[in-house]
Amino acid sequence: MSIKEIDLHSALKQYFGFSKFKGLQEPVIKSIVQDNDTFVIMPTGGGKSLCYQLPALIKDGTAIIVSPLIALMKNQVDAIRGVSNEEGIAHVLNSSLNKTEVRKVKEDIVNGVTKLLYVAPESLTKEEHVEFLRSVQISFMAVDEAHCISEWGHDFRPEYRNLRHIIKRIGDNIPIIGLTATATPKVQEDILKSLDITKANTFKASFNRPNLFYEVRPKTKSVDADIIRFIKQNEGKSGIVYCLSRKRVEELAQVLQVNGINAVPYHAGLDPKTRVKHQDMFLMEDADVVVATIAFGMGIDKPDVRFVIHHDMPKSIESYYQETGRAGRDGGEGHCLAFYAYKDIEKLEKFMSGKPVAEQEIGQALLQEVVAFAESSVSRRKFILHYFGEEFDNETGEGGDMDDNVRNPKKQHEAKEDVAVLLETVAKTNEKYKSKDLVHVLTGKSNALIASHKTDAQDFFGVGSHHDKRYWMALIRQVLVAGYLKKDIETYGVLRLSNEGKDFINSPESFMMTEDHVFDETTDDSIITASKGGGAVADEQLMGLLKDLRKRNAKKLGVPPFVIFQDPSLEDMALKYPITLDELSNVHGVGDGKAKKYGKDFIELISNYVEEHDIIRPDDMVVKSTGTNSAIKLYIIQNVDRKLPLDDIASAKGMDMPDFIKEMEAIVYSGTKLNINYWIDEILDEDQQEEIHEYFMESETDKISDAIEEFDGDYDDEELRLYRIKFISEVAN
Repeated sequence: MSIKEIDLHSALKQYFGFSKFKGLQEPVIKSIVQDNDTFVIMPTGGGKSLCYQLPALIKDGTAIIVSPLIALMKNQVDAIRGVSNEEGIAHVLNSSLNKTEVRKVKEDIVNGVTKLLYVAPESLTKEEHVEFLRSVQISFMAVDEAHCISEWGHDFRPEYRNLRHIIKRIGDNIPIIGLTATATPKVQEDILKSLDITKANTFKASFNRPNLFYEVRPKTKSVDADIIRFIKQNEGKSGIVYCLSRKRVEELAQVLQVNGINAVPYHAGLDPKTRVKHQDMFLMEDADVVVATIAFGMGIDKPDVRFVIHHDMPKSIESYYQETGRAGRDGGEGHCLAFYAYKDIEKLEKFMSGKPVAEQEIGQALLQEVVAFAESSVSRRKFILHYFGEEFDNETGEGGDMDDNVRNPKKQHEAKEDVAVLLETVAKTNEKYKSKDLVHVLTGKSNALIASHKTDAQDFFGVGSHHDKRYWMALIRQVLVAGYLKKDIETYGVLRLSNEGKDFINSPESFMMTEDHVFDETTDDSIITASKGGGAVADEQLMGLLKDLRKRNAKKLGVPPFVIFQDPSLEDMALKYPITLDELSNVHGVGDGKAKKYGKDFIELISNYVEEHDIIRPDDMVVKSTGTNSAIKLYIIQNVDRKLPLDDIASAKGMDMPDFIKEMEAIVYSGTKLNINYWIDEILDEDQQEEIHEYFMESETDKISDAIEEFDGDYDDEELRLYRIKFISEVAN
């Protein structure tokens, strides 16, 4: 009986126990069974792997499945072995096998037992494997996670680039199947070209996940407290919190545990046993929350994850889509909350600076999309789907109101004329600029590229200088989503006019522009210690009383007010209402020493205030700190006592000077003395020290930016911060 006559439904029932296919599975499987090259774009959770598993089981020969992750291969092999009585029905062939195991795999293939062979791309470069595979019948070759082929994919793997040549060596007419869960139009084109399957049958499922609610909040100093509050409001639900660094994962997991949340950390730096244990605890509901780097989640099939929080924005929209996609797999609610500060993006740019230029350019472009997503005020769902080349109509589309921008719409204004100016400028510059350079042209700021094209000599140069660059960036983003501009696929990022854009130039129509979110950083030199929240003042009246008390006590002691407590500490008191010394020492920038020395009057005032105004103190607001940094602090105190050079102490802990100074500031601001005179005497003479001392003594504030202004640049940031440490140590502690 030929395969064409096999009833796919009975095979599905026989092997997998399902009575019907999901989404696009059936047409995809028919295409593969008929030996066609096939390209499948199907979001995670759409049943992508069944698309090649079922054809492999019913076709003659062995299917080769290329996969980038050893752990994923193992999971899949175990799953397939579960549907058959033949142990050898599926095998892996990778570097984890010894010679005997490799021999067994080859035997099973020759004997026609093995239907699926999972390989890493590296294994296919081994001559002996290629020779062997040429000698047996191959049903088809499936390249899973095919976005790894493209440098524009979020997970580029150079070894994927050679796959086409390797497949040709194994056999000329082997059908090729490419599969990916996330691909922009640019990446889709890359995959088809690289695998040389430009005529493949392409199947693309919708990227829309209507049950997910998307929200972006500004990331403030109290981000830990915000996360704790959110998790406590969702008590008993499963969630994932993503951080970019392993260190942050460890710290945040501890802060959550100390604050009564059942959380475990997960990252590649933990030993394999702990990783597996923590993953199992999460899957078996012994832990509610896992705090993780992106190492977590590959192949996590927990259907009831109710929230995904991004403590840091990811490096690309693809990563964001994949990570948020782990919520609500069962179709139930899924809240995707991201905390955004432009500062984090700058940090990511810094990490890229050592990489090859081409890689940096790609990284930059992907990051700019993340900025656009976070700052945009258009529907986030629409933005994401547009990014993946899919149209979405807010009125008719499913899940249209499931995001913060749609539920709390921002102000709009008519921007018909500005859109016309923008599109005309794209046309007049012959469609050769990316957004950033186009904005320079509009606002009249030249750079090397603009000068080389002599655009700065044209009469339209600076035609949009009545708006700032932020305005034009926001408009470009909204015009892209509206479809009047598109990004060129070949030279990604260069803006081209669409046909609709050309029509708009000829007959402009109304365009309501939504005002973007402004995520301005509050620049404040106050000290931020890990895991202590500061931020929004909840109680202005109490804040006023605390400031008065601080002023009176400062007068009595003959010191500036900031010596007693800094503003962020008072703000935190007005937010958390501490009424014992123990609670006060958990307030941002306070610590035990300071609480004991200055705290008595403050907690007295707060507890009277709480009583008078019948205030219910929020338990979850008193974010307990973990003392994570205590080891570093102890190390610094001991080595300053030994009068070791500060730069040596810093480099021994792998810190640069600004971060090291921050640690010292945290120590002295929470009430501990640090005697760094030996170092100050090296960098500042007596007169200079006296001058700075007098300034701080008389100043209302200890802000470094104010001091720099006062001294008109005579001292740099580092000198002033170091002297401020000496000052606080001697005057306050």
